Amino acid sequence: MPRVKGRSRASSGDRPSRAGLLVRRARRALRPAAFAAAAFVGVVLVAVLLHRAAPASSRPVIGFGLRAGVSSVLGMRIRHVVIEGRANTPEPLLRAAIGVTPGQPILAYSVAAARTRIESLSWVSAATVERRLPGTIVVHLEERRPFAIWQDRGRFLLIDRAGQVVAHQDVSAFRSLPLVVGEGAPNHAAGLLDALQQAPQVAARVAAAVRVGRRRWNLQLTNGIDVLLPEDHAPRAIARLAQLQTAHDLLDRPLLLVDLRLPDRMVIRPAPIPPTPIPPTSAPAAAAPAAASHAANTTRRPT
Repeated sequence: MPRVKGRSRASSGDRPSRAGLLVRRARRALRPAAFAAAAFVGVVLVAVLLHRAAPASSRPVIGFGLRAGVSSVLGMRIRHVVIEGRANTPEPLLRAAIGVTPGQPILAYSVAAARTRIESLSWVSAATVERRLPGTIVVHLEERRPFAIWQDRGRFLLIDRAGQVVAHQDVSAFRSLPLVVGEGAPNHAAGLLDALQQAPQVAARVAAAVRVGRRRWNLQLTNGIDVLLPEDHAPRAIARLAQLQTAHDLLDRPLLLVDLRLPDRMVIRPAPIPPTPIPPTSAPAAAAPAAASHAANTTRRPT
């Protein structure tokens, strides 16, 4: 009768080591993630193939959906918006131009379109918009610098050095800036104001610079004097006026007009001298009692 061998017990040497057990557990834990990653890669590949095979007109829509899907799967959504360089740009207008909806997929957010909207704001000269994964949008602004106030047909507008209108509201906050008046003044203000900056003894007395006929400037001084500048070489005329002020206190005299339009001469119109008032003459002192006596006799005359 054959001998039946019994099943032997596993020896201690057949048991897996601790490292082996850890490896097995890690494999089991990574299987779902691996399947998800493989499925994600498959979806991305299919989307890329569809994007390439699609007509050019529909590719932006497919690309937007692809980025939105990738952001959603990876959990990358917009949580924060960081704004740098803002000083005068109204924040509500800036937020509207940025156009971020909290929680939207960050890869589906168009930084190029946002930059175009932001740079359309009057205060903004240039802007950069970037994504910082996983969930932050960073906006950096370069704002226009207020240079002067332009009075145009009764309106007061804030302009930058290039003559670009920056704002037409809250101009009173910048009332210390120079005032230029007239059609075409913004495009030529920089040269004039730079020349005045080199002549502080003149600039301190200027109330407004008026553009005349889109060709030249008149300076209206705070004491009522009008200074007529030439069409060409206005900085040279301003320097000449500064020398006259330093040497002769010309602008402190009672004048109506200083005409510097001719290069070889200066025309001055003095202010009219008011006539000296003549004091009223009084009646002789002796005439008063006589008039009173005559009045008394008259009232007592019988009728």
